[in-house]
Amino acid sequence: MKALSISPLLLAMLLLSACVTINVYFPAAAAQEAADRIIKDVYGNQPAAPQPAEPSSQLRTPAFAMVMVGAVLEWLVSPAQAMDIDIQSPGIQRLKSTMTARHQQLAPYYGSGAVGMTRNGEIAVRDLNAVSLRDRAQVSQLVAAENQDRSALYNEIARANQHPEWADDIRKTFARRWVDNAPAGWWYQNEAGAWVQK
Repeated sequence: MKALSISPLLLAMLLLSACVTINVYFPAAAAQEAADRIIKDVYGNQPAAPQPAEPSSQLRTPAFAMVMVGAVLEWLVSPAQAMDIDIQSPGIQRLKSTMTARHQQLAPYYGSGAVGMTRNGEIAVRDLNAVSLRDRAQVSQLVAAENQDRSALYNEIARANQHPEWADDIRKTFARRWVDNAPAGWWYQNEAGAWVQK
């Protein structure tokens, strides 16, 4: 049986294409960190949400192989190529400021269950009966304004990072992080669209 040999040129081309592929992937961990920073600013001093414990996992890969994979990835992705999500643009800061101010008005409605977080990174009036008749129009306006700003925020983060195609991934990341950072007792939609209390 003849051994398969790879020419150095082909190997170099494969490594180069691996570099390019690494750079086009959505940086999920960096996006989650950026989302958490924005959300914590918007929520302000809410009671801390209990964080689920990380499941312990047993490594099935030998330590040597893990070290080698890490070394190759470090070599392929230089520190200059490491992805970080920029959330400091003036547009992002303006949206965050507006959302932070509005959150003070929305917080009681989250707490009462009148408003909940949707699975697509927005909010919705969940129980109109939990809102007094005189406040219903105001709550509807607050929800509409919040959703408009949230959509603008997701698009602005993608644009500020020169990757408008990331807007949907950013929205999905925020959808999870809004819920994970929320206090216990607030309502959210699960993946099936059913309302669940945290």
